[in-house]
Amino acid sequence: MATKTKPASKAATAAANATAKQKSQMHRRSRTGCYTCRLRRKKCDEGSPMCTACKHLGLVCEYKRPMWWSNNDARRKHKDDIKMIIKRKKLSEKSTHSIQTSMPSPPGLSHSLPTSATFSDPLDRTRSQSIDSHYGFSFNSPQSTHHDFTPFTTPQMHPEFMFGAFSPYEIDVKTERQMFINDIPTLRESTTSTSTFSTFHTPPPPGTILPSFPLEGEWTEQVYSERRESLTEETLDVNYFDFSHGPPMSSRQVAIELDEGDQRLLDHFILHVLPTIFPVLEANQHGSVSSDLILPALQSNKVYLHCCLSIAAQHIKAAMGLEGEEIDGQIIQHRYATISSLVDALNRDENHQQILEAALGLIFFQSCVGRFDDSLPDVPWHQHFQAVSSLVQKLDLPRIVSDPNEQLAQTPFNMTLTSWIDILGATMQGRAPQFAHTYREKHLSPSNSSLGLRELMGCEDRVMYLISEIACLEALKKDGMDDITLCQHVHVLGDQIGLTEMGETSPVLPFNTNGTLSPKQLSKNMTAAFRLAARIYLCSLVPGFNPYQASCVGLVEKLTSVLKQIPSAAQGFDRSLVWVYLIGGSVSAPGSSFRELFEDRVAQLGELANFGSFGRVACLLHEVWLQSDALQATSPASASSEAPQHYIHWRDIMQMKGWDFLLI
Repeated sequence: MATKTKPASKAATAAANATAKQKSQMHRRSRTGCYTCRLRRKKCDEGSPMCTACKHLGLVCEYKRPMWWSNNDARRKHKDDIKMIIKRKKLSEKSTHSIQTSMPSPPGLSHSLPTSATFSDPLDRTRSQSIDSHYGFSFNSPQSTHHDFTPFTTPQMHPEFMFGAFSPYEIDVKTERQMFINDIPTLRESTTSTSTFSTFHTPPPPGTILPSFPLEGEWTEQVYSERRESLTEETLDVNYFDFSHGPPMSSRQVAIELDEGDQRLLDHFILHVLPTIFPVLEANQHGSVSSDLILPALQSNKVYLHCCLSIAAQHIKAAMGLEGEEIDGQIIQHRYATISSLVDALNRDENHQQILEAALGLIFFQSCVGRFDDSLPDVPWHQHFQAVSSLVQKLDLPRIVSDPNEQLAQTPFNMTLTSWIDILGATMQGRAPQFAHTYREKHLSPSNSSLGLRELMGCEDRVMYLISEIACLEALKKDGMDDITLCQHVHVLGDQIGLTEMGETSPVLPFNTNGTLSPKQLSKNMTAAFRLAARIYLCSLVPGFNPYQASCVGLVEKLTSVLKQIPSAAQGFDRSLVWVYLIGGSVSAPGSSFRELFEDRVAQLGELANFGSFGRVACLLHEVWLQSDALQATSPASASSEAPQHYIHWRDIMQMKGWDFLLI
């Protein structure tokens, strides 16, 4: 009987295999490619998990019928988006090719919107090195990939981060003065007229975007009144920062020799851009931005002047909707002049403070201007930051701010701004901050010394130091830290975040009884918002995290409540909370109160919501929500939970779209 069953079993197995093979062949024949290739009417190789075409272009490769396929309008919009991505990739490749075949001076520029081929892990620098070698910056000097990490368990633990010293720019200065970009000279001496401009005594034209204070005769008295009100609630040091410019400009007048075109750019920068750059610092110490930082730098630092003129032209293009070769030419002309002068100065190894100031301006001022889809050639922010890191080390700023024997009378402003960019910029790339050890030392120091992050940007220094630690932990997770150790560190850091909440009251609207802004309460509210965003960021590192868990939903709701206590609209502080909106919004569920609040804030900002870092984060969040909601609709819940088990990380969206934003 057994001998009869055995051949029957073999026959049945062979028949089953043949049937399965036939079904597989029929299935392969029935598939006509992914829906992205179908939309493009291109042949698809049906690669798994992504076809070659989608992988090369950084597109979403979908074999299951997507929701947009059945809607003609949605399909048309999706096709337009794909065309834009392809166009950007071609522009980027063309720019890279021209960089690699051109003269090494002045520096070549990659596009501000690199594709997924350029947006990669910080340790993957193959393509970046080819660009940097022509840029002239030694951005990718050997850097250890190992980060010792010990959360704040005992004050005796001071683990070292191992960062190599970054070399300065290197450039062939003999050819620099002969370089033209699109027939536009990169450096130009303009001496046709003299300008004297006063931001206090000259009334702005109609439509001027300025902080919410009157510009008529009662202006000075109101400022004094606000200062007196603030001084009754806390001690404010109006000389908190060392701006490295000597005495402030009491007259607030700028006398610079410029031609007519550049004069218009300078006027626009002072009237429209300057009031928006550091709103929290202005709220704390009115006048410091203009009198102590910007105006003196414009007069004494020509590289910084070129930077600001480029930013002004970029702001005009974005805010006023101007298009054409003239405005693009002004942007590129001053952008190249800034970088070329910066390269030249670093090559001579001089004027480190001035060059650091200009390099920081190139990075940070982008948070105020430009649209997300601007395709003009530019250098990625993180490449500029490598130069900043080198300059900071040359000036010995990390030691100066950490050494208890220094007895600093004022905090170096450039180190404070560097730290803000360093910490939040590290979270954008999933790496450890360059000066993480400095922040750890300051957090563990008995005096709990401040870098001035609260005074500059609104968030208390201790919370920012902990965000730095979370970024370090994420870098270690990417390097292969085991889950048990990871969860232990998450628990310790969670406790440390809790310590910063001790003694804090619930946020309330930051206004005094007479209706003036309370800088102290504003800082408390902004710190609470950053603290909750830090908790969300920390929770996202836990294995198995998804944004539909009750704990995450609760954190997002708390964050929404705090954000409601921070002034909004044009004179508010939404544009200082871009990172908070990114972290909270990226994990907000459909129908959540966070999304409703964010859309309301966008509406209140009006046209201002379309450019700068706020415009970029708004565009990114809308794309995250579009794709994550579609994934939720098509992904069934697991048997053990009603919550979807998968979500799309915001970095994945940036990579697919070819975006390389600094959202701070």
